[in-house]
Amino acid sequence: MSGGVAPEWMNTETPEFVREIQHHMTTLDDVAALGAKEQGLAIVSTLRSDGTIQSSLVNAGVLPDPLRGDRVLGFVTYGRVKLANLRERNQIAATFRSGWRWATVEGRALLIGPDDPLAEIGGERLRLLLREVFIAAGGSHDNWSEYDRVMAQERRAVVLIAPSRIYGN
Repeated sequence: MSGGVAPEWMNTETPEFVREIQHHMTTLDDVAALGAKEQGLAIVSTLRSDGTIQSSLVNAGVLPDPLRGDRVLGFVTYGRVKLANLRERNQIAATFRSGWRWATVEGRALLIGPDDPLAEIGGERLRLLLREVFIAAGGSHDNWSEYDRVMAQERRAVVLIAPSRIYGN
Protein backbone atom coordinates (compact mmCIF):
# COMPACT_ATOMS: atom_id res chain seq x y z
CA MET A 1 0.00 0.00 0.00
CA SER A 2 1.98 2.94 -1.27
CA GLY A 3 1.12 6.36 0.04
CA GLY A 4 -1.27 4.96 2.70
CA VAL A 5 -4.07 4.29 0.18
CA ALA A 6 -5.64 0.82 0.15
CA PRO A 7 -5.78 -0.93 -3.21
CA GLU A 8 -9.20 -0.95 -4.96
CA TRP A 9 -9.81 -4.65 -4.19
CA MET A 10 -9.38 -3.92 -0.49
CA ASN A 11 -12.33 -1.53 -0.26
CA THR A 12 -12.86 -0.93 3.45
CA GLU A 13 -16.27 0.71 3.17
CA THR A 14 -19.08 -1.42 4.62
CA PRO A 15 -21.68 -2.21 1.92
CA GLU A 16 -25.12 -0.63 2.40
CA PHE A 17 -26.95 -3.96 2.84
CA VAL A 18 -24.51 -4.97 5.61
CA ARG A 19 -25.03 -1.64 7.41
CA GLU A 20 -28.81 -2.17 7.25
CA ILE A 21 -28.48 -5.66 8.74
CA GLN A 22 -26.11 -4.46 11.46
CA HIS A 23 -28.53 -1.73 12.57
CA HIS A 24 -31.73 -3.77 12.34
CA MET A 25 -32.97 -5.30 15.57
CA THR A 26 -34.47 -8.74 14.90
CA THR A 27 -38.17 -8.99 15.84
CA LEU A 28 -40.91 -11.61 15.90
CA ASP A 29 -42.06 -10.13 12.58
CA ASP A 30 -38.69 -11.15 11.11
CA VAL A 31 -39.06 -14.60 12.64
CA ALA A 32 -42.56 -14.99 11.16
CA ALA A 33 -41.36 -13.84 7.71
CA LEU A 34 -38.48 -16.33 7.70
CA GLY A 35 -40.77 -19.11 8.90
CA ALA A 36 -43.31 -18.38 6.17
CA LYS A 37 -40.61 -18.83 3.51
CA GLU A 38 -39.70 -22.31 4.81
CA GLN A 39 -43.05 -23.90 5.81
CA GLY A 40 -42.52 -22.81 9.42
CA LEU A 41 -39.48 -25.08 9.81
CA ALA A 42 -37.33 -24.32 12.83
CA ILE A 43 -34.67 -26.12 14.81
CA VAL A 44 -35.57 -26.14 18.51
CA SER A 45 -32.91 -26.83 21.11
CA THR A 46 -33.47 -27.91 24.70
CA LEU A 47 -31.14 -28.83 27.55
CA ARG A 48 -30.64 -32.44 28.59
CA SER A 49 -30.08 -33.29 32.25
CA ASP A 50 -26.32 -33.60 31.61
CA GLY A 51 -26.18 -30.04 30.21
CA THR A 52 -25.79 -31.07 26.56
CA ILE A 53 -28.08 -29.80 23.81
CA GLN A 54 -30.90 -31.80 22.21
CA SER A 55 -32.18 -30.38 18.90
CA SER A 56 -35.01 -31.30 16.58
CA LEU A 57 -36.88 -29.93 13.59
CA VAL A 58 -40.43 -28.63 14.11
CA ASN A 59 -42.99 -26.44 12.38
CA ALA A 60 -43.43 -23.28 14.44
CA GLY A 61 -45.15 -19.93 14.09
CA VAL A 62 -45.96 -16.66 15.81
CA LEU A 63 -49.37 -16.25 17.46
CA PRO A 64 -51.06 -14.43 20.37
CA ASP A 65 -50.44 -15.94 23.80
CA PRO A 66 -53.80 -17.49 24.81
CA LEU A 67 -53.33 -16.29 28.41
CA ARG A 68 -51.92 -12.75 28.05
CA GLY A 69 -52.38 -11.79 24.40
CA ASP A 70 -48.67 -10.99 23.84
CA ARG A 71 -47.13 -12.45 20.70
CA VAL A 72 -45.27 -15.72 21.30
CA LEU A 73 -43.68 -18.47 19.27
CA GLY A 74 -45.53 -21.76 19.30
CA PHE A 75 -45.28 -25.32 18.05
CA VAL A 76 -47.09 -28.61 18.62
CA THR A 77 -45.17 -31.69 19.70
CA TYR A 78 -45.36 -35.10 21.23
CA GLY A 79 -41.62 -35.69 21.27
CA ARG A 80 -41.01 -37.66 24.45
CA VAL A 81 -37.41 -36.45 24.94
CA LYS A 82 -38.16 -32.82 24.08
CA LEU A 83 -41.11 -32.69 26.47
CA ALA A 84 -39.18 -34.39 29.27
CA ASN A 85 -36.35 -31.89 28.87
CA LEU A 86 -38.75 -28.93 28.87
CA ARG A 87 -40.60 -30.17 31.94
CA GLU A 88 -37.32 -30.23 33.88
CA ARG A 89 -35.53 -27.27 32.26
CA ASN A 90 -37.81 -24.95 30.31
CA GLN A 91 -35.07 -22.97 28.55
CA ILE A 92 -35.43 -23.26 24.78
CA ALA A 93 -34.10 -21.75 21.58
CA ALA A 94 -35.75 -21.91 18.15
CA THR A 95 -33.85 -20.97 15.01
CA PHE A 96 -35.41 -20.24 11.62
CA ARG A 97 -33.51 -19.82 8.36
CA SER A 98 -34.16 -19.03 4.75
CA GLY A 99 -31.14 -18.93 2.48
CA TRP A 100 -28.40 -17.22 4.49
CA ARG A 101 -30.87 -15.23 6.64
CA TRP A 102 -31.62 -16.60 10.09
CA ALA A 103 -33.28 -15.61 13.36
CA THR A 104 -33.27 -17.22 16.81
CA VAL A 105 -35.84 -16.86 19.58
CA GLU A 106 -34.73 -17.74 23.10
CA GLY A 107 -37.02 -17.99 26.07
CA ARG A 108 -38.76 -20.26 28.52
CA ALA A 109 -41.27 -22.80 27.30
CA LEU A 110 -44.81 -23.06 28.59
CA LEU A 111 -46.30 -26.52 27.97
CA ILE A 112 -50.04 -26.94 27.53
CA GLY A 113 -51.51 -30.36 26.83
CA PRO A 114 -53.25 -33.39 28.26
CA ASP A 115 -50.15 -34.25 30.30
CA ASP A 116 -49.40 -30.58 31.08
CA PRO A 117 -52.79 -29.08 31.94
CA LEU A 118 -53.38 -25.44 32.78
CA ALA A 119 -56.45 -24.41 34.76
CA GLU A 120 -57.09 -21.53 32.31
CA ILE A 121 -57.06 -23.85 29.26
CA GLY A 122 -59.79 -26.48 29.33
CA GLY A 123 -60.23 -29.35 26.88
CA GLU A 124 -62.18 -27.41 24.26
CA ARG A 125 -59.77 -24.46 24.43
CA LEU A 126 -56.81 -26.85 24.06
CA ARG A 127 -58.42 -28.43 20.97
CA LEU A 128 -58.72 -24.99 19.37
CA LEU A 129 -55.26 -23.89 20.53
CA LEU A 130 -53.67 -26.92 18.86
CA ARG A 131 -55.33 -25.78 15.62
CA GLU A 132 -54.24 -22.16 16.10
CA VAL A 133 -50.60 -23.13 16.59
CA PHE A 134 -50.72 -25.49 13.60
CA ILE A 135 -52.13 -22.71 11.38
CA ALA A 136 -49.61 -20.14 12.72
CA ALA A 137 -46.86 -22.60 11.73
CA GLY A 138 -48.16 -22.61 8.16
CA GLY A 139 -50.32 -25.70 8.40
CA SER A 140 -53.73 -26.36 6.92
CA HIS A 141 -56.01 -29.38 7.09
CA ASP A 142 -58.86 -30.76 5.02
CA ASN A 143 -60.43 -32.64 7.93
CA TRP A 144 -60.25 -30.81 11.26
CA SER A 145 -62.17 -33.57 13.06
CA GLU A 146 -59.45 -36.05 12.05
CA TYR A 147 -56.75 -33.56 13.10
CA ASP A 148 -58.42 -33.14 16.51
CA ARG A 149 -58.72 -36.93 16.92
CA VAL A 150 -55.03 -37.53 16.16
CA MET A 151 -53.90 -34.69 18.44
CA ALA A 152 -55.91 -36.15 21.32
CA GLN A 153 -54.87 -39.75 20.60
CA GLU A 154 -51.17 -38.83 20.46
CA ARG A 155 -51.51 -36.57 23.51
CA ARG A 156 -49.88 -33.69 21.63
CA ALA A 157 -48.83 -30.62 23.58
CA VAL A 158 -48.56 -26.97 22.67
CA VAL A 159 -45.22 -25.35 23.42
CA LEU A 160 -45.31 -21.56 23.73
CA ILE A 161 -42.14 -19.49 23.95
CA ALA A 162 -42.36 -15.96 25.35
CA PRO A 163 -39.21 -14.41 23.85
CA SER A 164 -36.54 -13.22 26.26
CA ARG A 165 -34.08 -12.66 23.41
CA ILE A 166 -34.42 -12.48 19.62
CA TYR A 167 -31.41 -12.13 17.36
CA GLY A 168 -30.26 -12.94 13.86
CA ASN A 169 -28.87 -11.42 10.74
